[in-house]
Amino acid sequence: MSVKRSPGTVDQYVGARVKMRRRLIGMSQEKLAEQIGVAFQQVQKYEKGTNRIGASRLMKIAEVLGVSPAFFFQQEASDSTVNLDGVETYANSKALSEFMASKEGLALNRAFAKITDMDTRQKFVALVKSIAEGQSAVAFAATHEQAEEPAAIPN
Repeated sequence: MSVKRSPGTVDQYVGARVKMRRRLIGMSQEKLAEQIGVAFQQVQKYEKGTNRIGASRLMKIAEVLGVSPAFFFQQEASDSTVNLDGVETYANSKALSEFMASKEGLALNRAFAKITDMDTRQKFVALVKSIAEGQSAVAFAATHEQAEEPAAIPN
């Protein structure tokens, strides 16, 4: 009897980081597969977290993508959604991966990477956070205003 395993959170996180880096440098699944000696379908399974990536294969992927193997396990130190000893939950890593794979995410990341002045980078991050918090506050206020409107009194 074979037991079907569901993807583990760490496998999904690592796969999402592989996909994010591959897309960031503009590499196709086919090209990555060719470089690491597997079929592109295997790369798809790695990126979804369906198949685990062995240590030696992860080393090769890191080499091809131009990062250290630790890159696939890193996350922002200030992230409060940390789970599983430093690995984000699947939902958070999936949302990040989807954004980074989007046209806007790639464009934003590439433009940000071109900013060399650290002070400018920090100000940009603060600006984006401020905009995001402002949107959250507006959505929150709109939700509460609707809830607080008095019910219509029938005549």
